[in-house]
Amino acid sequence: MAFKFEKLLVWQKAVDLADEVNQVVKKFPREELFVLTSQMRRAADSVSLNIAEGSTGQSNQEFSRFLGYALRSNVEVVACIHLAQRRGYIPKEQFDKIYKMCEELLVMINALRKKLI
Repeated sequence: MAFKFEKLLVWQKAVDLADEVNQVVKKFPREELFVLTSQMRRAADSVSLNIAEGSTGQSNQEFSRFLGYALRSNVEVVACIHLAQRRGYIPKEQFDKIYKMCEELLVMINALRKKLI
């Protein structure tokens, strides 16, 4: 692995989240394509993308800032799954799975941020 972020478990878990969200939104109604579907994909992708961008060639302070962006995107995914469940697009089991993944990422991102300080 040539890039530092590829070795980070938190980045790997963030990619797993993005994959899971991508699979879930494929079942959303067509009218959500440019609304909730797009928003969820972008938020989920943003978690891993910000971890990757911040990890490479940055100071610890700069990396921490990007981890903050990743954290906010992770929380955005949680807000999106709440909307999706209320609209009847995802069953409780799928909601719970993604929610748990987001909780795990929240803990991991916060722990990494604390380690950088």
